[in-house]
Amino acid sequence: QVQLVESGGGLVQPGGSLRLSCVVSGSIDSIYDMTWHRQAPGKQRELVTAIGSGGTTYYGDSVKGRFAISRDNAQNTVSLQMNSLKPEDTAVYYCNANVRTGAGQIADYWGQGTQVTVSS
Repeated sequence: QVQLVESGGGLVQPGGSLRLSCVVSGSIDSIYDMTWHRQAPGKQRELVTAIGSGGTTYYGDSVKGRFAISRDNAQNTVSLQMNSLKPEDTAVYYCNANVRTGAGQIADYWGQGTQVTVSS
């Protein structure tokens, strides 16, 4: 069994910063891509950013230059530094990891989500 637990969400004023973290635990052999997604009210879940096991990154156009993803392979964690936050960044943010378990199965796992609200 693999679990993902996010932390770091909250309320912040426009222009402010937040840092999200996600810890992957359980029966893990390898973690491949790690991603952050978000879902705003009434909208579909969207990919925000991704990082491969070697450190290659991808950013959606709406967050380029403002968000930074990083990972610590030794700690099985992925973080998202969010700067210059805008009201349109308000959403529930979900961590996702593509994991090979100790049993050799490969699957995507999701965290429970953490709320980010950008408002004055």
